[in-house]
Amino acid sequence: MVARKGLTLLFGWVKLSDVEIRRLGETGVVVSRIGLGLAALGRPVYIDVGRDRDLGNERTRAAMEGRCHEVLDAAYAAGIRYVDAARSYGEAEAFLADWLETGDRPGLVVGSKWGYTYVGGWRLDAHVQEVKDLSAAALRRQIAESRRLLGDRLSLYQIHSSTIESGVFDDQEVLDELRSLRGTGLLLGFSTSGPKQADAIARGIEERVDGEPLFSTVQSTWNVLEPSAGPALAEAHAEGLGVLIKEAMANGRLAVPEGPLGRLAGGLGTTPDRVALATALAHPWVDVVLSGAVTVDQVRSNAAAVDLTLPADALSELEGFAQPPQRYWTDRAALPWR
Repeated sequence: MVARKGLTLLFGWVKLSDVEIRRLGETGVVVSRIGLGLAALGRPVYIDVGRDRDLGNERTRAAMEGRCHEVLDAAYAAGIRYVDAARSYGEAEAFLADWLETGDRPGLVVGSKWGYTYVGGWRLDAHVQEVKDLSAAALRRQIAESRRLLGDRLSLYQIHSSTIESGVFDDQEVLDELRSLRGTGLLLGFSTSGPKQADAIARGIEERVDGEPLFSTVQSTWNVLEPSAGPALAEAHAEGLGVLIKEAMANGRLAVPEGPLGRLAGGLGTTPDRVALATALAHPWVDVVLSGAVTVDQVRSNAAAVDLTLPADALSELEGFAQPPQRYWTDRAALPWR
């Protein structure tokens, strides 16, 4: 049993406004089952489908900050209590920091990530938007930047896209830096991407400090098109790690009415975005599913996914949407920055 801000968390979860909350793995930290990811709100371009329709042509820094704050307001009002940023999400950390200064938000948990640097220069036509660097020097630089903006509101710091090929799990200088950060009370996590997510998850679980897991959370891509990381995530959760799901709507491909989930959602009297999120939430090893909303209506609709219980026949049908991982990641790599 865990008490937070007058709420009691019993047997895993309770309802907070519109969104369930639960413990994040064995961390003792209480989060909402729907979180808000800021990847698409902190910079003018991203690889989400429908961005032109959702944002229009007004992509100045001021316009994007105003939009980000509107979505954060709506998310908090809907009960969302986990927000996920990254150093590479343009001005996301700065936008979040400014929003946090505008009022008290009890219960909000903030996570961010290091390992990519935003280099787009706020240009819609920039050929390169972000650069990956998982070195110890990058970690030291970026944790300082994140803490300068977010201060003690930063609770969780994650490796951004930690693949086996990156070598980050074999870099002793990086691991020593992470162990030092963990000693300050900061929770550590890692995110994964690519067709070999399961290998990275298994490798991350192995890391220890003083006999305890180095990482408290793992954040991975899981959706009905690319569910291959599921068994590894279930194992991570059994080992005590909190599990966060990103890209549950496949960068918007599963959210549009004309997309793969449109017919099924219509038959259930709901919307594709809720079906996509509810499918992830149906797994007991999932703690948080991230919304990538860029409008108030989207974040409200996403938050309502916790109230959708999918029937067994729908879940069985959804299993048939799975693609070979390599095909999924090849298609994702071809998505344009919009």
